[in-house]
Amino acid sequence: MGGSYAVDRCLDFNQRIRAMSLDANAKKVLLRKIPHGLFICGVRNGDEVNGFTASWVTQGSFEPPLVVMGVRADSSSHAIIEATGKFSLNVLRADQKDLAAVFFKPQKALGGRFEAAPFEEGELGLPLLTDAVGGVECELVGSIKHGDHTVFVGEVKTARLIADGEALNLASTGWNYGG
Repeated sequence: MGGSYAVDRCLDFNQRIRAMSLDANAKKVLLRKIPHGLFICGVRNGDEVNGFTASWVTQGSFEPPLVVMGVRADSSSHAIIEATGKFSLNVLRADQKDLAAVFFKPQKALGGRFEAAPFEEGELGLPLLTDAVGGVECELVGSIKHGDHTVFVGEVKTARLIADGEALNLASTGWNYGG
């Protein structure tokens, strides 16, 4: 009876899991409640410089300092991060929504977005905006490929603070990304 009871409980649990359904609207609303900053991620591969607006970003560790970022798997910047193992994250000021929009929109060719955003090369050769709160350069230490985004983990190797202030966040823009 003991063994049969355990098997029956396991089967009941598996049947309940199969019977569960995801309420798509609830999922969308709830996942959009997760707060997101808006950052410009910069990448470089030789003479190719590219960037995009990143919103799925968080700190992952104090020691060593790690950042975690979700990147759309079919993007050109994703391929550059995989090829070079490096990326920069630029923290935008609260009043830089228009700049975030430039990097959010699809582009015709690699690098075109940086025409609207003056930058300097950091110590790792990555684009760091000259007009932002500041930025960090990271070396890739891990990744998880699953679904339509890859989660990249980067160790912060350099940090440049230009002018401390309020950072731009997704909620303040009225935009939605995620869910």
